[in-house]
Amino acid sequence: MNHYEEVQEQIRSKQRTWLVTGAAGFIGSHLTETLLKLDQKVIGLDNFSTGKRENIAHVMKSAGTKRRKHLSFIEGDIRNYATCRGACRNVDFVLHEAAIGSVPRSIDNPLETNGVNIDGFVNILTAARDTGVSRFVYAASSSTYGDGKRIPMIETEIGKPLSPYAVTKYVDELYADVYARCYGTETIGLRYFNVFGPRQDPDGDYAAVIPKWIDALLHNDPVYINGNGSTARDFCYVQNVVQANLLAAMTTDPAAINQIYNIAFGGQTTLDELFVMIRMLLAASYPAALAREPVYREFRKGDMQISQADISKAATLLGYAPIWDVREGMKWALDWYVSTLASALPIVGDTLTQASASPTTLKTSKKKAEALT
Repeated sequence: MNHYEEVQEQIRSKQRTWLVTGAAGFIGSHLTETLLKLDQKVIGLDNFSTGKRENIAHVMKSAGTKRRKHLSFIEGDIRNYATCRGACRNVDFVLHEAAIGSVPRSIDNPLETNGVNIDGFVNILTAARDTGVSRFVYAASSSTYGDGKRIPMIETEIGKPLSPYAVTKYVDELYADVYARCYGTETIGLRYFNVFGPRQDPDGDYAAVIPKWIDALLHNDPVYINGNGSTARDFCYVQNVVQANLLAAMTTDPAAINQIYNIAFGGQTTLDELFVMIRMLLAASYPAALAREPVYREFRKGDMQISQADISKAATLLGYAPIWDVREGMKWALDWYVSTLASALPIVGDTLTQASASPTTLKTSKKKAEALT
């Protein structure tokens, strides 16, 4: 049994109460789903500005009849302190994922990004302090490294921020450190590097590159690469992020607490390499993808050219050992996208075997949500 499996057994041995902010979002819904499978009580908080009700529907179905009763959901905004305090009441751990998580969106609307990512962060952090939460684990970001030159990136060396989003995530780290020093609040920040996986939203102008490309390839739309294709990222499958959150929440090592950690796989994939990988994997179900070529366009403002994490600190202090590399994670992500995106819209070109999804209804939603298998 490896360390992560031991920690999961430790969690399962005692029912605790966890608050997951942004629970209807991509990462938050995966955290919620995993905790319910470990027989934990979960309070989900989301205002559905970017989160989706169908993600909660999926989590409820995945949990099963017995465990779904352990999920309580609050539709609310972290910019309201009273909402945050009510959500934190009688909670053991906070996993804070709620944020405006887009660099381009932050450039277009810095006030909104600041309001959610800083004001909202301070609200939930203060509420955790005021209600006696044991540990506050929060989503930090690799964007904090900005124009730093060191590759791979280590936690102690950062550059100047390249976007309003990056500023907000760095300020969050500063606030967490100050709360640890002034109030004794136990915090751990996890600098995520390009997380991807099932339930990542492909829609809208600010969609992440992987789901956006998959969606475009499935529906014969242009696949755009910003820059010349040499831009490289440390893509991290979402289950590695789930592991990091649980390890951070449960660590008893004093040296591991009130720290910042890189959370990634520790590799480097260029956008050209990523496109070829997605195209080849998708071709098994959609042969027409093999004929597609990307369209190159201007490099995007606020983006770093190269991003790769040194994950040795998380490995040493948390026992973090990512299991999923980018290719293995991509296979699982593609299965999900093929079964959902392909069934939602007509396919142009070659035939694709489509997986059907059965509709279910979430009590708090008027929409039909797809309960995915």
